[in-house]
Amino acid sequence: MPTVQEVMTKGVITISEDAPVEEAMKTMVERHVSSIIVQKNSDNDVYGIVTRKDIISRVFSRGDDVKKLKVGDVMTKPVMTITPQMDAVAAAKLMDKTNVRRFPVVQDDKLLGIISNSDIFRAYTIDNIMAKEDKHKK
Repeated sequence: MPTVQEVMTKGVITISEDAPVEEAMKTMVERHVSSIIVQKNSDNDVYGIVTRKDIISRVFSRGDDVKKLKVGDVMTKPVMTITPQMDAVAAAKLMDKTNVRRFPVVQDDKLLGIISNSDIFRAYTIDNIMAKEDKHKK
């Protein structure tokens, strides 16, 4: 199995925790993503994340007014991060153990990407299942 760096999504979308929740929702719909990394406020701060699930469970299910909320009101922070050198199988095991579907990929305090269970699933499928099918067709 490849490393996290080989299967992660690069060009991660970020947002400020002071941004309106509506902005996060609009960005998620426009960019076809289910989560956005919340930027650090300072060098001493940590990353956060806001997901569709966060918005559903912390806004709509409670009947709160989405127009009055900021990303910081609904995000998860701190968020567990992993390194790009980690084996993707180890990342999958960590996802299973922690019941977390995605991790920001950070090295030297710099955000490099994000890895999700979908990234790992896709990499395994392409590398193993589809590659075997291609061999049989030859």
